[in-house]
Amino acid sequence: MKVTKYSDIKLGQSAEVTRTIREDDIQAFGDLSGDYNPIHFDDEWAKQTMFEGRIAHGILTAAFISAALGMHLPGTGSIYMSQSMRFLAPVRIGDTITTRVEVIALNDEKERVTLRTTCTNQEDKIVLDGEALVALMKLEE
Repeated sequence: MKVTKYSDIKLGQSAEVTRTIREDDIQAFGDLSGDYNPIHFDDEWAKQTMFEGRIAHGILTAAFISAALGMHLPGTGSIYMSQSMRFLAPVRIGDTITTRVEVIALNDEKERVTLRTTCTNQEDKIVLDGEALVALMKLEE
């Protein structure tokens, strides 16, 4: 397995992953996290809220950032150190979410990468916006 090297990362480099939210994603995330808030599971209850229906867990959407970082950019060998994020719009079952990560800063001394992280829906509306800090593992050659 090829591990990404810090020297391979360039400013402006980006990657995307896309996933459509399914009912079983919400169920699996609830089972994994223990978060069974009715906003995610009870349509009648959720219709009475400001969202007027069920929404996906915000952190489920954020998990796609982890996939983009760990599998695409920086990729194999990256260590997620921190994440700031703002949830800007609800994500619903059937929404197609595109997660984009873009290198916005490099710390050569510590070999750390700062990336802008955004998730947009099928209408190109930003549903999550933030920044991640990632370190790259150094392995013996």
